[in-house]
Amino acid sequence: MNTPEQLTELSFTVSGRVARPCAEVYEAVADPAQLSRYFTTGGAQGRLEAGTEVTWDFHDFPGAFPVKVLEADKPRRIVIEWDGEATASERGTTTVVFEFEPLDDDSRTLVTITESSWRASRDGAQRAFDNCEGWTSMLNAMKAWVEHGINLREGFYR
Repeated sequence: MNTPEQLTELSFTVSGRVARPCAEVYEAVADPAQLSRYFTTGGAQGRLEAGTEVTWDFHDFPGAFPVKVLEADKPRRIVIEWDGEATASERGTTTVVFEFEPLDDDSRTLVTITESSWRASRDGAQRAFDNCEGWTSMLNAMKAWVEHGINLREGFYR
């Protein structure tokens, strides 16, 4: 008889394609000036470089969030860690991995964002769903910003 595996933690992955070269899309995430234009509605302070701690502020969630940069491998990967609620981590954090894959001779980039880990509970699931919505919104806003210079979040939360 087969027994189902017990779910011990939650994570998710979202992805989208941006019609720009990998290095340009990577910079849209790593550069705080660009990130502040389309995602961190309250501003980003500090470049995403390995070993640094930066802050991100959002009008929809006021107060600067500290973000630890664990890895930054330009132009392919950034790994961050930040505080969360209902996490499975002993430190009370989640880990976010941004991966940038060149497509079509590097004329387009596949951006994949994976965040983990929350407790396998109702509260953990709600927190994961909330962040999944946020990263999906970030991908949409990044595409509009990088391809067309349009800030989709302007006035959205305030």
